[in-house]
Amino acid sequence: MLRFKPGRSAMIVAFALSALLSGCAGKAKPAPQLSYQERPVELLYATGAKRLDEGSWIEAVQYFDEVERQHPYSEWSRRAILMEAYAYYRANQYEDAVSASDRFISLYPGNPSTSYAYYLKAQCYFEQIVDVGRDQGTTEAALSALRDVLRRYPDSQFAVDSKLKVELVNDQLAGKEMAVGRWYLRNGQPLAAIGRFKSVIDRYQTTTHTPEALYRLTEAYLTMGLRDEAVRDGAVLGHNFPGDRWYSAAYRLLTSKGLKPEVAPLVRQKNGVGGDFTRLGKGS
Repeated sequence: MLRFKPGRSAMIVAFALSALLSGCAGKAKPAPQLSYQERPVELLYATGAKRLDEGSWIEAVQYFDEVERQHPYSEWSRRAILMEAYAYYRANQYEDAVSASDRFISLYPGNPSTSYAYYLKAQCYFEQIVDVGRDQGTTEAALSALRDVLRRYPDSQFAVDSKLKVELVNDQLAGKEMAVGRWYLRNGQPLAAIGRFKSVIDRYQTTTHTPEALYRLTEAYLTMGLRDEAVRDGAVLGHNFPGDRWYSAAYRLLTSKGLKPEVAPLVRQKNGVGGDFTRLGKGS
């Protein structure tokens, strides 16, 4: 984190609390605002950094905002924008943190600290991911932002963590597809379910949901009377996950119908982007 000590002896900083009262019972009071007073830029920045150390995130934001307002063209202003984004992030005010990060990226696209602005933005989205039963718009935004970090800064200190988070996000998105697919299957809509399970195989095949997705495809195809397709996906499941409980379930299901899966590999396409696979085997 960028920190600077004041270049002169400590000065008393005027800090006025807002006197506005809530208009209705139970409504949160507005955050205290700094009264405008010309101050040395070093003092403003150092006080903001001190507030960060104390965990007073919103007060820190106010001091960094004053750095920008009073000294907009200084080197301190550039540093203050990123510190403001970090303070908003620590306060769980993610929308403001993303906005400040975007402002830094727009103003200083070639700065060495811009990689952190991209990473902080991705982290804001990542921490807002919700369970698979809810809309995954933020999850998609997290995936896009994390991929941006990896694409722009593959050798940066943030790349390793971003790569790990991409895998976690993909698992989350695959989980959402599986949840919707299962719902379709339970409600007698196997064709719609197949579309969801195929999406897991085609887009998220490296996640933990792939074995179940192949089993559910086998199950859905049998429901529709598409025996060759069911055998094919059961075979792919057996080749790639021979000891998995989902293959055992698929084997029992197929043999109960007088069918037996012929083991067939799931191979990576030579021209695939992002590890796409194609299913081989009977009926393919």
